[in-house]
Amino acid sequence: MARKLKSDRMLFYTTIVLTFSGLVMVYSASNTLTPQSGGQLDPLTKQLLFTVFGLAVMAVAMKFDYHAYRLPTFIWAMLAFTIVALAAVLVFGPRINKTHRWLLLAGVSIQPSEFAKITMIIFAAAVLEQRMDRIKELRYALGPIAVVLAVVFALIYYQPDYGTAVAVLAVVAVMVFAAGLPLRHLLLVGAVTVPLLVTVGLLEPYRVNRFLIFLNPEQDPLGLGYQPLQSLIAVGTGGVTGRGLGGSIQKLAYLPYASSDFIYAVTAEELGLIGATLMLACFGILTWRGLRVVSRAPDAFGSLLALGLTAMIAVQAFIHISVVLSMMPNKGIPLPFVSAGGSSLIVSLAGMGVLLNISQQASAEG
Repeated sequence: MARKLKSDRMLFYTTIVLTFSGLVMVYSASNTLTPQSGGQLDPLTKQLLFTVFGLAVMAVAMKFDYHAYRLPTFIWAMLAFTIVALAAVLVFGPRINKTHRWLLLAGVSIQPSEFAKITMIIFAAAVLEQRMDRIKELRYALGPIAVVLAVVFALIYYQPDYGTAVAVLAVVAVMVFAAGLPLRHLLLVGAVTVPLLVTVGLLEPYRVNRFLIFLNPEQDPLGLGYQPLQSLIAVGTGGVTGRGLGGSIQKLAYLPYASSDFIYAVTAEELGLIGATLMLACFGILTWRGLRVVSRAPDAFGSLLALGLTAMIAVQAFIHISVVLSMMPNKGIPLPFVSAGGSSLIVSLAGMGVLLNISQQASAEG
């Protein structure tokens, strides 16, 4: 039986630092908006409420034995809830910015695609643990994962949210590779999947235009190139020490979605290279400590689950920061713990709670 240890303190405190840094940056990036309108809460109050709820969820997840997540009843309930919620978004969800990504429940908007990430991680970890001894048999080992992943991917894609769909796929791919899938099989799957993803991604003309503008945003500085150019201006004008907290110019209606999709740009402008690097270092620490939990988990399910949760945070952070720095076309991916938005924050904190529970049950000394 694995010896019970304390949770990884560095992982815990880094999560707390990022979460409260997010509160500060959301307030700073959105404090130019009208505090209240039509009875709605201001951005800081909303984010504070989400933070309190998310931390409560993390605290519960830290105490809840992660082995219960592999029970068939739990997994099928999670899958049913996720697929129904994703389908309901397409049917009943309000159309916002030409997308159907949110469900309104009791006045609170919920983004089911965020919860789909953690559902797929739990499902993939459970299946891979059970079939790891026959991982070389692609149909047997990966069949159930491929079918469920295809359904989830399609439902998210048609919202449309191509970036999140690809992020979910990437996280599951990391888990499958870590489970021992031979490299030749991985290359075979990639040879089929990558061209299909590219083809699907280019079906919509706006994605093609977005990619072309990504290569040269100066071609359309007031249209599709506006957002990446304004992001680069924010990052560039921050310099080494930044304009100071609250001093961003780009957030004054120049940079769209400053508190969510481009929160890292505002961070770089206000806190400079130093602040942006420290935030990046925090994600580096989370990834390092997460991989440490992966290597010390008491069983295969815990190891794969920890890897999926670590990859979920790392992949999202990588995509968000890459978009802000114009190293990747705009994907609309939030920065975990930092960007405004309740669903992303709650799922990220829940994931850290599970990861911390796995660290408690590590079989080796920390």
